[in-house]
Amino acid sequence: MPVDVLGIDHIYVTVRDLAAAEAFYDCVLVGVLGHRKASAPIGGDPHLHYYNRHFGFSIRPARAGTADHDPYAPGLHHFCFRVADEHAVDQAARELGAAGVAATAPRYYPEYDGDYYATFFTGPDGIRLEITGFRASRRQRMNHWDPPS
Repeated sequence: MPVDVLGIDHIYVTVRDLAAAEAFYDCVLVGVLGHRKASAPIGGDPHLHYYNRHFGFSIRPARAGTADHDPYAPGLHHFCFRVADEHAVDQAARELGAAGVAATAPRYYPEYDGDYYATFFTGPDGIRLEITGFRASRRQRMNHWDPPS
C-alpha cells in the first residue's frame, strides 16, 4: 500500500524584493486569507513564513543575478488557494480589490470543471496566484477515495 499524502505542507517562493513581497503577501495572506506570520532566518537569509492550520507559504530573497520568474518556463506555473465556496471567493476578490490588488472578476470556468469558480491575480515577482472554491469533484475525491468494500 502506498504512503498516503495528506496535503501540501509548505511552499517556498523566491522573491526579488523582500520588502515589496512582504507588503503584498501581508495584504493577501494575512489580511485577506487569515494566515499568521513569522520571521525566521535560514542559512543566514531572511525568510518570512505565512501559515494557517493546513499549510505554510514562505518567501525568501532571490540571489543576485538570477533570472526573473517566467510561469511558462519549467517550474512553478501558478499556486491556487482553496477556500470553502463561491461566496468566499467573492469575498476574497472584493478584499483584494479594496487592498489595491488587481484580481480578475470571480467567475465560473466550466472548461476546468462544472463548478470551478475562481479569481486570479499576480504577485510582485510574476507568480500567478488563484483562489478557488472547494468544488464538488474535489469534495467527492476527498470523502470517497477508497472504493466501497
